[in-house]
Amino acid sequence: MADPNDSLSERARRADKIVRNPSKYKICAGCDSIVAQKVSICPNCHSYRFEGDRESVVAQARALGQRHAQSVILSDLE
Repeated sequence: MADPNDSLSERARRADKIVRNPSKYKICAGCDSIVAQKVSICPNCHSYRFEGDRESVVAQARALGQRHAQSVILSDLE
């Protein structure tokens, strides 16, 4: 079993990357995941509605980077 602190550290690193370049990302309106700006359908919930406001992306990245994952994604089921 993976160390929970390692996964939290990884989430914090990814969040920092997003915070430094928020214009490259957007938030899924269906599941609140952060996805690349080029995505047209969320890979997690298949929603097609997104919020691209830079301040919202930064706030969401900071929030997600400080907590453990709560969503089940496809790779969790493999």
